[in-house]
Amino acid sequence: MKRKLEIGMLALLLGLIASCTTDTDDTVEDGNWVKRSSFDGVGRSGAVSFVIGDKAFVGLGFDGDDYLTDFWTYDAEKNFWQRVSDFPGLGRSGAVAFSIGDKGYVGTGYNDDEIDEELGDFWEYDSGKDTWAQVSDFAGPARYQAVGFAAGGYGYVGTGYDGGHLKDFWRYNAENDEWVQVVSLKGEKRRSAVSFVIDGYGYVCTGSNNGLYESDFWEFDPLSDDWAQLTDIDEDDDYDDILRESAVAFVQGGKAYITVGSLGSNVNTTWEYTPGSDVWEEKTAFEGSGRSGAVGFTINGRSYVALGQSGSYRYDDIWEFEPNETYDEDD
Repeated sequence: MKRKLEIGMLALLLGLIASCTTDTDDTVEDGNWVKRSSFDGVGRSGAVSFVIGDKAFVGLGFDGDDYLTDFWTYDAEKNFWQRVSDFPGLGRSGAVAFSIGDKGYVGTGYNDDEIDEELGDFWEYDSGKDTWAQVSDFAGPARYQAVGFAAGGYGYVGTGYDGGHLKDFWRYNAENDEWVQVVSLKGEKRRSAVSFVIDGYGYVCTGSNNGLYESDFWEFDPLSDDWAQLTDIDEDDDYDDILRESAVAFVQGGKAYITVGSLGSNVNTTWEYTPGSDVWEEKTAFEGSGRSGAVGFTINGRSYVALGQSGSYRYDDIWEFEPNETYDEDD
């Protein structure tokens, strides 16, 4: 009897040791972050980015003192930045951007130096000529912290803030320079959300409304001009910190990634979304300093997060995410 009791106590002790080991080894190390050549302009938050061919274009934003108009291109292959023509409109933060073919489109945003702080003008960048031209103003209410994406040869802009939270959506036809209202997001109004495109479908999630973080997740089909609701991003107990605002999203290999942003304080967790199964999986946390208001983009299958702010500090660094590599603390 005594021997049985001793064996039982030993098994219990081993179980407790195993449990403690599991609880303290929660760090996800699936995916690797590598720091690349810092942005050549001043650090900033609220910038925009779009990709044309094998280059990313990054510009605008706020450096803590000024609303900026400079634009830069990043060459991922050579890992260097080069300045291009300045944006000719007002400097701003919280604008949207997307690309269609070899043209980039930038508009809306915020500049509190102006009487009308919310902006609704839109501009086209010709990457072949390195020139900007003003196009038709955004047809919806002027706003900032909206989302923008391109799908099916059209640009889409929606949600955001104009003194109140918004959920309307608008389609831009670059061929005739015309905006048309489409079906509004069927979920909650919001600002500071993220959007991404996979296989021609647009996706919108995260963001906030009056201090509440939105959990509903939506897929937009440009062919049917309609939205389908997906699994809420807080549906599963394991999805404990996907909620956030002012995050970044990018797509690589048919999967989407969300990282950084704010949930009351800055968060660095990184999540991978697989559209076929409608499932999220946590990946290695962003290895740079926590931040919000950054930009994210993918060039030829390589994905990056750059810029952003923490408190009053604005960052000028850029990090590449390698989702299929193992975390390496030495790179």
